[in-house]
Amino acid sequence: MLRPEPGERVLEIGPGTGYYTLDIAGWLGSDGRIEIFDLQQEFLDHVGSRAAERGLRNVIPTQGDATALPYEDASIDAVVLTAVLGEIPDPVAALREIRRVLKPGGRLVVGELFGDPHFTTRTSLERQAGEAGLSHETHSGNWFAYFARLSPA
Repeated sequence: MLRPEPGERVLEIGPGTGYYTLDIAGWLGSDGRIEIFDLQQEFLDHVGSRAAERGLRNVIPTQGDATALPYEDASIDAVVLTAVLGEIPDPVAALREIRRVLKPGGRLVVGELFGDPHFTTRTSLERQAGEAGLSHETHSGNWFAYFARLSPA
């Protein structure tokens, strides 16, 4: 779904323990970078330590609130949110911020898994994304486990 390219700048909001972060960092190569963004510094520190252990120098941590991203307009190639959107108190505001920072032609990949207490259905995602000016491109999976790719409308 993400289709990362070497040299891109990818933003992962809510990286958790870095399950996806480290692979993405490798795919982006030394000319690319993955910005990891989280409200909780402990997750950023953990992922940073794991990246350092693997010799990855393209993982850039920033602490903050997803409804006020500290990145310039149209500066990010892709954004990843895996089992995170439902944890954000105002998901539409966060999606608007994501749309703002995405480059033209950029993409947002949202992953969800039923059983997560903050599970966002694909129907809810598409409604919220539409309110934020994002449109659904494609998805894989089913109603209880999916990845969806969206782009600025």
